[in-house]
Amino acid sequence: MDTKQRDTIDVSAPAAKADVEEQQSALPKEELERLTNDLIAAFKSVFDPEIPVDIYELGLIYKVDVSDDRDVDIDMTLTAPGCPVAGEMPIWVENAALSVEGVRNVKVNLTFDPPWDPSRMSDVARLELNMF
Repeated sequence: MDTKQRDTIDVSAPAAKADVEEQQSALPKEELERLTNDLIAAFKSVFDPEIPVDIYELGLIYKVDVSDDRDVDIDMTLTAPGCPVAGEMPIWVENAALSVEGVRNVKVNLTFDPPWDPSRMSDVARLELNMF
C-alpha cells in the first residue's frame, strides 16, 4: 500500500477542471507549480491522430497525482472506447510525462468514467476545430 503523500494537480483543460484535493505536500509550492506547467506542456505535445488537437485541449486528461517522490499517476480517457490508438496513446502520454525534468515514474490509467464528450474541450480546441 502506497503511504506516500500525493498531490492532485489540476492539469485539465479549462473547460474540464478537475477537483483538486488540498493537501500538505513535501514538495515546495514552486516545484509543484513547475511540475504542473511542465506536465501541461508535455500533454500538449501528444495529439489525437484523428483530431488535429492535443490531448490537453481536448480534455482527455482527467486527473494527475504527483507523489512526494515525484511519481506521477495520470487518469485519462479517449474520445471513444473504440479509438484506433487506444493501446498506444497511454504510452505516448507516459513518455511525454517521463520527459518532464524531475518526474521519477509514471502510471497512466485509462478510464471511460465519465465518458468523454465535446463539452470537455477548451475554447482553443473549439476554435481549432471550428466548433463555435
